[in-house]
Amino acid sequence: MIERLEMTRGFTLIEFIIVIMVVGVLATVAVRKIGTSLETAKYEHTKKELNALAAAIVGNPGLYSSGARTDFGYVGDIGAMPPNLDALVTSPGGFATWDGPYINRGVDLSGFKQDAWNVAYTFIDTLLRSSGSGINIDKIIANSTAALLSNSVKGTVTDADRDLPGTTYSDSLVVRLTFPDGSGSMTTTSVNPDAKGCFSFSGVPIGNQTLSVIYIPDTDTVSYQVCVSPARVIKMDLVFPADLW
Repeated sequence: MIERLEMTRGFTLIEFIIVIMVVGVLATVAVRKIGTSLETAKYEHTKKELNALAAAIVGNPGLYSSGARTDFGYVGDIGAMPPNLDALVTSPGGFATWDGPYINRGVDLSGFKQDAWNVAYTFIDTLLRSSGSGINIDKIIANSTAALLSNSVKGTVTDADRDLPGTTYSDSLVVRLTFPDGSGSMTTTSVNPDAKGCFSFSGVPIGNQTLSVIYIPDTDTVSYQVCVSPARVIKMDLVFPADLW
């Protein structure tokens, strides 16, 4: 009887040790899964924030109205890249064309300059980078700053009959393009079309810009909105509603 009791107690102790070991293994696995889940959540949050920051800088290409893109972010309003991320919530210096804050959706304004690991984002040229996880998480805003700030607008001018101005009338026409100058104001560049009515502008930032053509003798003006997208050559046909020549 005594021997049987001692054997029973010994078996219970071994079983207890095994239970502790199993619980320890399960706890370790659970902790690892929780840790992995937390890291995944931080990763996804940071990716979402990087996308929101990129949209704040260059706009959301998916927002359209009447067939034209409507959102070009900070660059579309200013005509230049922001000097830092602070410029997305505070005007960098009395800019009349600044229309922020630009990150009022999808980003925590109390810590928008840090990733989910509380490490400051890197913002250089067209690169946004998070390094808090130990592995770089990058968001490329555009292939280059030139794709955002130095586009071309070209086209031709004709009258209602689609006649070209020729050498007689080309110097009576002025084509003007108005766009943000990069310093918080607007600038207007003017050119005369050639005899075939052709004109061209370069160094145009992304955004909805205003293109006008003026027939000087009658001060007759026709204006258009030009949607300038990144790394694009925009071609426009400007037609006067009257037979001018």
